[in-house]
Amino acid sequence: MTRLTIPAVLALLLLGAAPVLAQPANVVRVRGTIEKLDGNELSVKSREGPSVKIKLADNYAVNAVVPYKLAEVGKGQFIGTAAMKQPDGSFRALEVLVFPEAMRGTGEGHYPWDLQPESTMTNASIAALVEGSNGRELTLEPKGGSPVKVVVPPGTPVVTFMPGDKSLLTPGAHIFAGTTKAADGTLGAARVNVGKDGLVPPM
Repeated sequence: MTRLTIPAVLALLLLGAAPVLAQPANVVRVRGTIEKLDGNELSVKSREGPSVKIKLADNYAVNAVVPYKLAEVGKGQFIGTAAMKQPDGSFRALEVLVFPEAMRGTGEGHYPWDLQPESTMTNASIAALVEGSNGRELTLEPKGGSPVKVVVPPGTPVVTFMPGDKSLLTPGAHIFAGTTKAADGTLGAARVNVGKDGLVPPM
């Protein structure tokens, strides 16, 4: 059996755990509503319509997705934001995820995203923040990349993660999961992000 190095193991865990990474070919993001949890098999009515089954790792983790106040988002925090490019070259946020400090650096960068057609994802620290005429304007600086200006209009969903457990995986709960597609087509995940109290994960 091939022995994995510690960095390799950490990389695999990060792929399963982090919700916002650039998408390799075998990563499938699942957004939808839980139908049932049977052992470690999670059945989800996907956003696209079909039901999908996700095989959860034996030691799978659950993140509770909870609201966060935009007014409390500040310089230096590490965030992820799905956004649409605007004619002036800036981006209009569709949502903002404020990462807990322990997850700083998760999926850092600027890359295509599938929340909406032609949407992007930027995971980076906030270098500057000002109040603009169209909302709060954030300047994000991904390591190794160019600064990205993102406008967060009023009413944009802003959330963060809290520790959760499998008691949140109840029928009707809304989830977001970055799954890995195996050669036989089955989907696996090490972490599930669940909206708490009916919240729909906006990412």
